[in-house]
Amino acid sequence: MTNDRSSQRPKCRSLTGFRVVGTGKYLPESVVSNEHLHARLGFEPEWIVKRTGIQERRHALPHQATSDLCVEAANDCFAKTGYTGKDIDLLVVATFTPDMSFPSTACLVQERLGIIGPAVSVEAACAGFMYALITAAAYVKAGLSERALVIGGDTNSRILNPKDIKTYPLFGDGAGAAIIEPGRPDQGILSYNLGSDGSGGPMLRRDACGSRLPPTPELIAEGKHFMHMDGHAVFKWAVNILNDTIQDVLCASGTTVDDISLFVAHQANIRIINAAIDSLHIPRGKVFNNLDRYGNTSAGSIPIALDEALAENRLKEGQLAVLSGFGAGLAWGTAVLRW
Repeated sequence: MTNDRSSQRPKCRSLTGFRVVGTGKYLPESVVSNEHLHARLGFEPEWIVKRTGIQERRHALPHQATSDLCVEAANDCFAKTGYTGKDIDLLVVATFTPDMSFPSTACLVQERLGIIGPAVSVEAACAGFMYALITAAAYVKAGLSERALVIGGDTNSRILNPKDIKTYPLFGDGAGAAIIEPGRPDQGILSYNLGSDGSGGPMLRRDACGSRLPPTPELIAEGKHFMHMDGHAVFKWAVNILNDTIQDVLCASGTTVDDISLFVAHQANIRIINAAIDSLHIPRGKVFNNLDRYGNTSAGSIPIALDEALAENRLKEGQLAVLSGFGAGLAWGTAVLRW
């Protein structure tokens, strides 16, 4: 368990003067249903649905890596906005499943998109997109970027143990993207809470394949190269951090649940989302969910959901949305965003 440092959260801050001008997404073509997992691995479909709300997820094809998913999401965003890589002067990519240690996934994506400017990868697991969005927005706000591309993407299927029923059915692969540029003074993030609690690191980790434990046949035989998660502890922490930080940012921005048009929480588990929103008396009709189709896509989760919510006309200019990501680190980022 953590040392309860997450209960001593950093103070909320604001970051206005920018706007999101477009979003995009990409999900691999390979659909992995619960029935498929049952036939291949013996996992019980109804158990998965009852515990998580997930019906199916997408897995990257053998030739695809995280950068491929990110490029596709960016191109979808470009197609919807009319922009190209030449219009972007900053790229921030959030992922904890990079193609390789180096060069960064951001640099690989930058090359393929033809972006001239800095490209940096951010690792904050399932909170990654929120970290990347706030980082890029700070550059735009400071006048250091005229138009930034923010991408969250992960290829979780490559770091999961197919024999582990507690983690393997939960995750999918995918990427989402957003373009931000200067906006009105009242646009952007009215309030955000961005933080981490490293004492909770052991709750969700991948021990091997880093500088401390380089991969060896022995470590791989022990499964140390796979993700490991203390599901019960993570569940309890996630409900609390989602609940508490939503309250934090609403209070700091002087808004209430009634003022918010859309809630987009990280798509980890429907039970986590429902437990938090019900305790806050948030109408479920205001909450966007798509994890039944995609599972937990980590850094891709929020931008994919946001893109689909916009396609359904769930958020209009001037309206408020709450976005919240949380995951390994332990790390979190929750914000009230004026569209």
